[in-house]
Amino acid sequence: MTATAATEKTGARTDDAANLISDARERIDSLDDRIIGLIQERMAVSAVIQEARITSGGRRVNLSREMEVLGHYRDALGKPGTALAMTLLELCRGRI
Repeated sequence: MTATAATEKTGARTDDAANLISDARERIDSLDDRIIGLIQERMAVSAVIQEARITSGGRRVNLSREMEVLGHYRDALGKPGTALAMTLLELCRGRI
């Protein structure tokens, strides 16, 4: 990519900044791929738990456990962590 194209793509005003941003974005893309993989793994583990709970006569969702998860994310990440945890819980519910 030419210097001009890099600065246009990144919104940076210098070639050095554009290079730094491009490298950082590659790292973010790699992290996102890992995060997605971990979420998929979490979904699979959650399905195992739900199946065991339902098979044993329990409910699909354990609300007290969900509250623990929400609290954990809120404590670690603040209010946005609660929203993130809600999304994760939604992704992991009812896959059986």
